[in-house]
Amino acid sequence: MLCRYDVLNYELLEVLEFTSERKRMSVLVRTPEGRILLMCKGADSVICDRLAPHQPYLDRTIAQLDEFAGHGFRTLCIATTEIAPEFYTEWKKQFVIAATSMDRRKEKIAEACNVIERNLQLIGATAIEDRLQEGVPECIAQLRKADIKVWVLTGDKMETAVNIGHSCNLLTKGMTLFTLNETSLDRVREMLYKFRGELHDASAPCGLIVDGRALHYALSVDLRKDFFDLATQCKAVICCRASPIQKADVVSLVRVTNPRDITLAIGDGANDVAMIQTAHIGVGISGKEGLQAVCASDYAIGQFRFLQRLLLVHGAWSYERISKLILYCYHKNICLYVMQFYFAITSGFSGVTMFERWTIGLYNICFTAAPPFIIGIFDRSCSADSRMRYPILYGVSQRGELFNYAVFWRWIFSSLIHAAVIFSLTYGIFFQGVLWSDGQMSGGFLFGAAAFTYVIVVVCLKAGLETSSWSVFTHVGIWGSIVSWFVFLPIYSKIWPHFLGFGEDFVGIADAMFSSWLFWFGLIFIPITTLLFDVLYKAVNNTGYTSVVDTVRRMESLGITDLDVFLDVVKPRPLLENVTLLGMMGRHAPTSATATPAGPPQQRGYAFSQDEGGAVSQARVVSLYGATDSVPNRERMQRLSVNSLQRVHPLQPPYH
Repeated sequence: MLCRYDVLNYELLEVLEFTSERKRMSVLVRTPEGRILLMCKGADSVICDRLAPHQPYLDRTIAQLDEFAGHGFRTLCIATTEIAPEFYTEWKKQFVIAATSMDRRKEKIAEACNVIERNLQLIGATAIEDRLQEGVPECIAQLRKADIKVWVLTGDKMETAVNIGHSCNLLTKGMTLFTLNETSLDRVREMLYKFRGELHDASAPCGLIVDGRALHYALSVDLRKDFFDLATQCKAVICCRASPIQKADVVSLVRVTNPRDITLAIGDGANDVAMIQTAHIGVGISGKEGLQAVCASDYAIGQFRFLQRLLLVHGAWSYERISKLILYCYHKNICLYVMQFYFAITSGFSGVTMFERWTIGLYNICFTAAPPFIIGIFDRSCSADSRMRYPILYGVSQRGELFNYAVFWRWIFSSLIHAAVIFSLTYGIFFQGVLWSDGQMSGGFLFGAAAFTYVIVVVCLKAGLETSSWSVFTHVGIWGSIVSWFVFLPIYSKIWPHFLGFGEDFVGIADAMFSSWLFWFGLIFIPITTLLFDVLYKAVNNTGYTSVVDTVRRMESLGITDLDVFLDVVKPRPLLENVTLLGMMGRHAPTSATATPAGPPQQRGYAFSQDEGGAVSQARVVSLYGATDSVPNRERMQRLSVNSLQRVHPLQPPYH
């Protein structure tokens, strides 16, 4: 009989590491009595296939697994067997050969593991509660209102996954569920065709539940297209018992089949790394599962509910700002440099430049540098509260309304027209030449300086016209850019030859230009004429063809947050279509309670949180647990993590 504080030392012989295909992990140890034991943990589907006959706890354990799954718990099965020393010695030789093989090493190791992981005795099962974070149901409901397709790829049991789907509002009570859990290619093909036929006749929204084994066949070359067509037509898709490779394959399926779709993968554990890296955008959640997902992602958030703000607010703002920034940079450069082409036509292609060389060099880095920064940093069409309240506003970025071929070429054509108008009007004003008070005539650089002034005023006012929200920074950036040119012009025209050895062509330009009433007349007339069509276009578009964004902007300008109050105040009423969309999308869906899926349990899965192929091997991690020396295990784990230069995230413990 053991004393309470007796310590038994088990010698660790081998660690059969977890892989996505094996869905299990085993260790070989030698007991103090000299016996060799194999202890295995993994998904019940793979553990049950390797059990010896006459298992006294099998039925009871399966019943408990079903009960745990009904409560949304994550489960694993644990089994053991005793290995004969002679058999272990022979198997050890095969395992070493497989581990050192240069050809098909992974497959040979898996084959060697299958040899010894047989005739197991079931010990029992473990279950842990995996509660949803705060705000997950509300976040998913808002994302779906924004017409974002939400698919759940998990390693949980089917019952657990469906239960979580109900609790997070992904699955609704009236939804028709298609369950795909077949174990052969022909049966999966048959069920896919059957579900597609039922989908066309269904009146209620449909959801697709796919088991890991069926997903293996559904992702095969023969059925990939059929599976994708069925999944995209369903309101919700849940792939349970999915390995990390299968998660990545599902994401890759969407990317390859429909390249126009943008995929985002979010996860919090090492099992989600492959999926996160495969998607266009990867988001990692920093939590108890470690930092593997965060290190592999593009964006890191603390909780799942922050995804709503990341997409609907910052994602939409970023799309608007980048779109306007790119288009505006094209516009301001075309307006200036195309004028040189127009000048070459009127000068007989003599090669004479229209602008002084230093003013051209400072055009982008000084006189028009602030407006792009203001647009790219501070511009926003709607406030964050409005975007969180009305997810339908995200549709503008989904449909690419602000940056597409039509918008791009409209901006290019508008830039060419602006350049032509500015050049033509400036050329008409200074065509006959101007006799100044000192008896001198205007030169070519004076004409270029006047046109350069008008261009700066036009492009800065164009930035203000395209800006959706004016702030202090907007005023400083736009008006400050115009003022900077008028400050620079008189200084640069008088600096030669007193301080610099260049600028001789610009001497006296400021005095001559500022003393001419024609210049000041053009400063008012030319920008107004150039931007008149843009102002009329915006006025007609915002008044007669209002969008949902325009409606929300009017609500914000009036300080109204309630849609019904806004409709009573505003005359004339906005378009009925916009009001209907806002009314539907402005209501938050209630959070449904945890629901138990209808029907008997079909299959059971697993929830295995294990870093596969990490910087520190699983064998090294296991060896640190239970070490009996003066250094505590936790301290040794942290030391190992720091010394491993490949990664800096915390290690996952080898137990569930």
